[in-house]
Formats: sequence, structure tokens, C-alpha cells
Amino acid sequence: MTDKIQMRTPLVEMDGDEMTRIIWQLIKEKLICPFVDLKTEYYDLGLTKREETNDQVTIDSAEATKRLGVAVKCATITPNAARVEEYNLKQMWKSPNGTIRAMLDGTVFRAPILVKGIQPVVRNWEAPITIARHAYGDIYKNTEIRVPGAGKVELVYTGADGTEIRELVHEFDGPGIAQGVHNLDASISSFARSCFKFALDTKQDLWFSTKDTISKKYDHRFKDIFAEIYEAEYAQAFEEAGIEYFYTLIDDAVARVMKARGGFIWAVKNYDGDVMSDMISSAFGSLAMMTSVLVSPTGVYEYEAAHGTVQRHYYKHLKGEETSTNSVATIFAWTGALRKRGELDELPELVEFAGRLEKATIGTIEAGEMTGDLARITTLENPRILTTEAFIDAVASRL
Repeated sequence: MTDKIQMRTPLVEMDGDEMTRIIWQLIKEKLICPFVDLKTEYYDLGLTKREETNDQVTIDSAEATKRLGVAVKCATITPNAARVEEYNLKQMWKSPNGTIRAMLDGTVFRAPILVKGIQPVVRNWEAPITIARHAYGDIYKNTEIRVPGAGKVELVYTGADGTEIRELVHEFDGPGIAQGVHNLDASISSFARSCFKFALDTKQDLWFSTKDTISKKYDHRFKDIFAEIYEAEYAQAFEEAGIEYFYTLIDDAVARVMKARGGFIWAVKNYDGDVMSDMISSAFGSLAMMTSVLVSPTGVYEYEAAHGTVQRHYYKHLKGEETSTNSVATIFAWTGALRKRGELDELPELVEFAGRLEKATIGTIEAGEMTGDLARITTLENPRILTTEAFIDAVASRL
């Protein structure tokens, strides 16, 4: 074998949990290390290590990502009450993804991986639709109350100098509910810059949608900030790149998306991104066939699989039973990180290798060799269902 491809700067490697942790090792062992002299700064974000370090390992991994510029992350458990009991945790630790997103001030970009034989449910979709999700605020940082009975709910702002703004939310004549949500100009500005930068990087049109006709201050603020930043900083670059930015209402955007052919970025607020990324992934085929990258406005990148730790398969694996777990999204997390590292360090061999590994992965599926989840939805005749490891072996043979 020829000499391995050399790296100059390490990737930040964030290991994870359960079945994806096993896949992680197989990908490194069989698809990357035979070809690349892999350099990483390793952080174990498995739940046991997060418990042991009081989640300091998550914070350290995010700081390392800021320093080195590119990270690759395995899927991790976000504990609920059942997980607290299962792992005997001191507390219900926060989502590592949420912590990392907040520290990197990042926007999540998710796009489907297209292969022949997996047909989108929407028949006119020919190219990927990338969802750009704002990852701060709105209902995810809300404050809620149950209103016990008649009375009024008000929104009150008290300035640092004591000035007060007071708005009536509702005059209740009986029990009900109320919530307060917020966002920050700084966070919305970061979201806008990340979207504009990613559109230029990938040479795709950018759509942005909210409901500013109803939310005349809250959603309208998003619209205004995007417009101001675009005109001041990005309009000329977009024109030179031959790509377009436009704003439309969320309901109009949904109607347009369903009739579009794809090949654009759709930027949306936090909740819309949560919902629409699942819709897009499901309509294109599978959540296990989605790329996901967190991009900060300062040009820091963190690549990950868009799905969870595949708990059900992990329990089968522990019993010694065979699994057929789809590793494509995790493979593409590695290729995305290796490509970006190669681009930033001007290492064309590393960029080319990432492309070859992606081509080998897609080629394996298109040759009829795939995991069970894809075999159930493929239009290819007589697909061969492979186990978790056999699929990775098949990709390695093709590579």
C-alpha cells in the first residue's frame, strides 16, 4: 500500500454512546486509518465520562473545537429519567449538542444524502434540500405558567436604569396557560452570518422564512436583521457567486418547497428547523441518510450524524444478536470533517479521500448492498441486507 495521507492539524474527535460508539470504532479501523495517518484530539463524550467529569469533558471538547476549527462528533445520549436510573447518574446532564451549539454560537445545517434506489416521497425533489436551523432561544428557552383562574398576564421589561415597558398578554376570565419566549439580536446576527457564509461555501440559493405578518415584532426582528446583514456584508458576494437570497413567509416557503426540485438552503427558526428537518429527512428516505454540520459565524465546523445512539440495536448487540445498523450518516460526519480539514490546511489528497469514501459508500448501496432500514424502502430489486459490520466491510472493499 502507498504511504498514508498525512494530516497537518488534528480534528477534534468527540466519541459517543451505544451502537454509534461501536460503529465509530469500525469506521476508524476499516475506512479511515488504513488510508489516512489520522490525527485527532480525543474527547470521550460517552455518558459515563460526562458523569465522571461533571460534564467538563463536553465543555473542553467545545473549547478545543474553537481552537482547532474542525470537529467530528459521534451520537450521544441526552439523559431522561430512565437514563438517570439506568446509568446511576448524579443528575440529568444537559444535551451535549445543546452545550456545544451554545458555546460555538452555531447554526445547524442538515441535508439528505441521495442514492439511486431510494426515491424521495415528493417526486419532484431531485437535489438535496438543506435545513439551516437557528439553535438558540424561542420555545427552547421559554418560561411557562399554568394560569389558575381569572386575572391578567403581563410581559414586563425593567431596564438597567429602572425604565419599564409593560404589555398586556391576556386578560383571563378563567384558567389557561401562558409562556414567555425570547431571542437575542447577537444570536440572530450569528445565525444570519452562518447562513450567508454556508450558502457562499456551497454555492446554493438561500431562503429564509418566518411568520412576520403575525409576529410583527418578534419574527419581524429576524427578517430585519437578515436583510440588514445581507445588504451590508453579503449582497455583492452573492451576486458574484450567481446565487440568490430571498425572504418569504413560512407558509409560502412550505408551499414552494413541496413544488421545488431542491438544491437550496432553507433557513428557519429553532422550532421550524426541529420539525422541518425531520420532515425533509423522512421524505428523502431516512434520518440515517442525513448530513449534519454545526457552523459558527467565525468559521468553526462540527460534523455529526443527525440521528441518535440507536439504543434498540445496542441492546441486541449486548445480547450477542446480529444488528443491521445504518452507518452512512456517521461515515459522512467523518468525511465532512476530513474534507473541511483538508480544505483549511490546503491538503488536496485529504479532500479527495473524503470524496472517494463518500462515493464508495453510495456505490455500495447502489450496488444493492445495504442495511435493513434501506432494504425496506429501496426500489432496487433483491437488495442484499448486510449486518452493521458487513456493510462497513463492503464499503472498505469498494474503497
